[in-house]
Amino acid sequence: MTSGRVIPAESTPETASRFDDLVAAFTRLRDPKLVAAFLKDLCTTQELDALGQRLQVARLVDEGVPYQEISRRTGASTATVTRVAQWLRRGEGGYAAVLKRGRR
Repeated sequence: MTSGRVIPAESTPETASRFDDLVAAFTRLRDPKLVAAFLKDLCTTQELDALGQRLQVARLVDEGVPYQEISRRTGASTATVTRVAQWLRRGEGGYAAVLKRGRR
C-alpha cells in the first residue's frame, strides 16, 4: 500500500490489454439481460458466486456490519472480508460507485 491506496498486483501489457478489452465489452452492453448473458458465458458458476459474494460483503462493510458477522452471513472468510473492505476504502472507487447507485 502506498499513499493510503491499495496497489493492484503487477500486470503485463498483455494482461492490461485483456482487461481493457473486457471493460470495453461491458460498456457496450447497456441491456441488463445482455450483461447477464455475457457474465454467464464468461464466468463459471463458482466465479459468479465469488463475485456476487464480494459485492454482498462490500454492501455489509459499507453498512458498518462487524467483519465476523459479515463472514457468518455471507460465508466469506474474514480474509476476504478484510480484503474487500480495503478495496472499498482505498481501491479504485468501483465498489463505492456501485454501492452509491443502489441495489438494482
